[in-house]
Amino acid sequence: MMPNMDCFPRRVAENILPLSVARTLPAAFREWHFTGQTIDHEISEETCRLCDKKGLRYHFEIRNDHTGHRLDVGSECILKFQVAVYDEGRKLEPVEARKALVERMRQMRLESCLRALERLAKAEANDILSNALAYYRLHKSLTPKFANVVFWRLHANAIDHDPTFFKVRLDKASYVTDLGAMPRRNVHRIWKALTSAQRKKAIELGHSAPLE
Repeated sequence: MMPNMDCFPRRVAENILPLSVARTLPAAFREWHFTGQTIDHEISEETCRLCDKKGLRYHFEIRNDHTGHRLDVGSECILKFQVAVYDEGRKLEPVEARKALVERMRQMRLESCLRALERLAKAEANDILSNALAYYRLHKSLTPKFANVVFWRLHANAIDHDPTFFKVRLDKASYVTDLGAMPRRNVHRIWKALTSAQRKKAIELGHSAPLE
């Protein structure tokens, strides 16, 4: 159900009504749809052109079916205001739309990791880094040893990256053994890439969480 008029911040109306045919917000939102176009700005300094929220890294483009106007917005506004999301011509239900946007976000994070690894491989002629890039392209994740070297060299080369976007594999006994044998400083280096379950495993292996 679309929120009633009292739920809409004034800034939302000021941003979308001049670009729409309808003069009321619920009707105006029905004119818009997500185009499927997204932008990763790589730093969280952008603004949602609908609600004016700042600190966004990702923009999702919406378009008005009648006026042709476009706005770069945050994914939460698409969901909150029930802007249409389509898949092969079919309008998705709200739960499906959320899943579709989450999947697009996951894909953008994967692409961000690949860009960082590609920059790193170009910055250093290193077989380990080249192998880590090839491994990530294949598995969409890194082994603990690869992650340690990758984060070390990304930092050393001042290559922008978000460690939380990377995934580390612990699904093989050898990877768990490698994690247990790592010096604590190396485990701390990859800590942000570990899931809560993986962090628990690291602690069981004798490591400790890094000090904030």
